[in-house]
Amino acid sequence: MLETWMVSVYIFVLATFVGIEVISKVPPLLHTPLMSGSNAISGITLVGSLIAAGEGHGGLSVFLGLIAVIFATINVVGGFLVTDRMLKMFRKEPSKKN
Repeated sequence: MLETWMVSVYIFVLATFVGIEVISKVPPLLHTPLMSGSNAISGITLVGSLIAAGEGHGGLSVFLGLIAVIFATINVVGGFLVTDRMLKMFRKEPSKKN
């Protein structure tokens, strides 16, 4: 049990450092398109967290599932808002004729 927990913590910490390194190497011009593409992955995360919260195996799993649902929802909504804002930048403004 302790060994499994330690391996899980090790993988989490390693994934955190790798994620930070990968994100910091992305040029600013690509942040918005990459965020737009990652919304599909966030949607899958949201579905998985809903399943985890609805299983009802115990109080801790329901609580962690609820937290996962909240964070995944914030991620999906934020991604769509940023994508919408980016797409508004590329719309042509109507020409003013006097």
